[in-house]
Amino acid sequence: MSSTTKTKIMSNYSGNLEEREGGSGSGSEQGSEDKDRGVFEFFGWVYHLGVNSIGHEYCNLRFLYIRGKYVEMYKRDPHEYPGIKSIRRGVVSSTLMVEELGRKKVNNGDLYVIRFYNRLDETKKGEIACATAGEARKWMEAFDQAKQQAEYELSKGFSSRRKLNMGNELNLVHQPRVRRYAHGLRKLIRIGQGPESLLRQSSDLGRNVKANGYFDSDVGDVIEAHEWKCVRAVNGIRIFEDMADIKSCKNILVKSVGVVEASLDAVFEVVLGLDRRQRYEWDVFTGDLELVDTLNGHHDVVYGTYDPKYHTRWRSKRDFVFSRQWFRGQDGAYIILQFPATHKKQPPKSGYRRTNLNPSTWEIRCLTSSDSNVPRCLVTLMLEIHSSGWFRWKRNHSQFEKTVPYALLCQVAGLREYFGANPALVVVSPTTIVSKSSNTSSVDGEYEDAEVNEEFYDAIAADEGTEDDSDSDSESDKDGKVKLKNVSWAIASLALKRRSAPVLNKELDAQISPISLDVSEFHGSMPHGKDETDTNSWTSPGGEGFMVRGKTYLTDSAKVMGGDPLLKLLAVDWFKADSCIAKVAMHPKSLVQSEAGKKIPFILVVNLEVPAKPNYSLVLYYGADRPINKESLLGRFVDGTDSFRDARFKLIPRIVEGYWMVKRAVGSKACLLGKAVTCNYFRQDNFLEIDVDIGSSSVAKSIISLVLGYVTSLVVDLAILIEAKEEADLPEYILGTVRLNRVKPETAVPLEP
Repeated sequence: MSSTTKTKIMSNYSGNLEEREGGSGSGSEQGSEDKDRGVFEFFGWVYHLGVNSIGHEYCNLRFLYIRGKYVEMYKRDPHEYPGIKSIRRGVVSSTLMVEELGRKKVNNGDLYVIRFYNRLDETKKGEIACATAGEARKWMEAFDQAKQQAEYELSKGFSSRRKLNMGNELNLVHQPRVRRYAHGLRKLIRIGQGPESLLRQSSDLGRNVKANGYFDSDVGDVIEAHEWKCVRAVNGIRIFEDMADIKSCKNILVKSVGVVEASLDAVFEVVLGLDRRQRYEWDVFTGDLELVDTLNGHHDVVYGTYDPKYHTRWRSKRDFVFSRQWFRGQDGAYIILQFPATHKKQPPKSGYRRTNLNPSTWEIRCLTSSDSNVPRCLVTLMLEIHSSGWFRWKRNHSQFEKTVPYALLCQVAGLREYFGANPALVVVSPTTIVSKSSNTSSVDGEYEDAEVNEEFYDAIAADEGTEDDSDSDSESDKDGKVKLKNVSWAIASLALKRRSAPVLNKELDAQISPISLDVSEFHGSMPHGKDETDTNSWTSPGGEGFMVRGKTYLTDSAKVMGGDPLLKLLAVDWFKADSCIAKVAMHPKSLVQSEAGKKIPFILVVNLEVPAKPNYSLVLYYGADRPINKESLLGRFVDGTDSFRDARFKLIPRIVEGYWMVKRAVGSKACLLGKAVTCNYFRQDNFLEIDVDIGSSSVAKSIISLVLGYVTSLVVDLAILIEAKEEADLPEYILGTVRLNRVKPETAVPLEP
C-alpha cells in the first residue's frame, strides 16, 4: 500500500457493526454445562500502529479476530481466504488493560486509537486504531467480553493448560450494556465493513454507523438544581433558559435542544469535523474552522473566522480561537466542551478583530424507540450569556436573531436539517439473526496444539516493520448489520421519598453489638467543616441528593432517592508527594494505624490519586460500627476478587456549587471506577484500601485537570456504592458520602514514603 493510498483510506474510512445472534438463553450467571457454554466472536478491520526495529512508524490495515479469549491478526479476511495463516496471535489475560487514547493524526488522517498494556509492566504495550469513535468503543467492548470469557473459564476450574494460557486472576470490567453468554450459542459480531468501505468519499461520513451501547435518558444519578424553562421554539428546536438563581447571577445558562435522526457516532463526527464543505451545509456561524494544535487525543485548539454583517452591527471581519475537549461517558453519551482560548501559533491577524465566543457545551445522547429502526439522538447545545444582554434580547426577539449566541444555538437546527437532507448518512440495514451452535471446548481445542501462551499485548507489540503490505487490495466484508439492545432508563414514582440505610443484619453482623464511632476522636489532615461556610473542609451529607437502583430495577429500570450511608465517614487526608501514593493505610500517619483506628471492626479506605505537579491523594476513611456479614454483597466485595470489585465499585459525582462547564465535564452519571481507571485493592487486618489511579486514563486525567483549575470555588459531593446486579442485592444502598468544600491544593500535607 502506498503512502498516498493509505492517507486516503484513513481519512475516509467509516464502518458499522454486525451482530448475528442465534436464539436466546439464560445468562452465564445462571449456569449451564461447561461444554455447552457459547462463546463470542468479534472480527473486523483495524489499523495496527507501532514503531519497527529501525524506529520508523507504521500504520497497517489488519483484520482482527477475537474468539473467546484468543486474539488473532491477519493480513486478509480469513472468511474470504480460508486457510490463511495469522501473523499475530495471543491470549487475553488478567493483566491486559485497554485504554482509549482519543483522536490521533496519522498520515494526514484522523484515527481513534486504543492502547493495550500490561498493568504490571507497561513496557509491554501495543496500539490499534479505528476510523470512528464508535468503532473504537465496540472494540473495547469486544476485549471486555474476552476477559469475561476467560474469567468464566477460570471460575469453573477448567484444565490447568487453559488456566496457564489465561495467566493470573482477571480484571473483569463490565460495560454499561452487558452482553450475557447464552447457553449453547455463539454470537458473531462484525466490526467495520472492510477495505472497500475505506474508499468512500468524505461526504459519506457516518453512513450505516449505528449507536451500540447501553444508553440512558438525559437524566443523571444526582438531583440537580437546574430549572429549565422553554422560552422560544424556532426552526423546530426549543430554546431554554435556566431559571435557578436567575436574579442573582451575572451570567445566564441558555440551551437549545433538538432531536436529530442520526446515529450517536455520526452526529459526533460531524460536530467535531473541520471539513469546510460539510460545515457549510449545517453550521451558520463556525463553518470556517482550521486546526491550530492537538494537545492530546481528547483536546485540540481551532481557529475560525466569520462575517459579522449577519450577526452584529459591526462590519469589521472577526476571528476567534477556542479549545475543544471531548469525552464519552459510560452511558455512551458524548460531551464536547468549548472554551475561548489564546495560542501562540495563532496571534491576532491584521484586518480581523479578535473576539471570544461564548463558552459552550455539546451533549449528544442516544434516544431509544421501539417503533422505528432509524437511530435518533437528543442533541443539546448549552451557552453562557451575560444576563443584561439576555434580558434585553428576550424583550426584542428581532434583535436576538442577529446575535452570535442565537447563531450558535441554531447550530442544532442546522444539524437536524443536514441529516434530514442526507438520508444516506443514516441508512440502517435490517437486523440479521442466524442460529449457530458452538462451545468453548471446541474453541480451546483448536488453540491448544498451537500453544498460544503469548499474551495479546506481547503479540500486537511485536515488530511489524518487515511485513509485506501488498495485501491492501483485499476484498471487503459484506455490509454490516446491527442489532441494538437498548434499555430505557426511568424514574418510577415522582414521589421520591428518603430511604433509610439498609437493614444492618443484611450487610453488617447483627449478632455483634455496635461500637460508638465519634468523629471527634479521629483526625485527618483536612479539617472537618462545622457548617457550609467553612472552606477547605469536608462534611458528610446524606444520600438524598443521589439516585440509586430501586428494588424493581431489573424489571423497570426504576431508580429511587438514596438513603443514609451505611458506613460513617471518620476523617479525610489531603496529601501530596512527588510520586503516586499507594497503600496509604500502612503509613504511620494513616488513621488505620492509630490506636483508635485499630479498634474499629472494619475500615474502608478510598485513596483518590490525583495526577498533578505535585501528585495529590485524597484519602477517605469510612468505618463500620460492627463486623461485616460475610455473606452480604459488601462481604463478597471486601473479600472478593479484584475482577468482582472492578465490576461493582461505583462512584456518583455531584457538583453542588461551581462553574457550569465543570459540572458538564464531570457529569452526573454513576461511574464504574474499575472500568474507567485502574483500581488497586489492598486487603489486610480490619481494612480494605482502594487506590484509584485517576492518571491511568487520559480522559479522567483531562477532566481532573479542568477540575483542579476551579477547585477552590467548587463544592463537590461524592457517593460510593457497590453496584447491585442481582435481585437479591437490590435495592442499592449508599456505602458512604463526602462533601468537599472549596479545597485549597496548597494546604495538602507532604507525605514521605
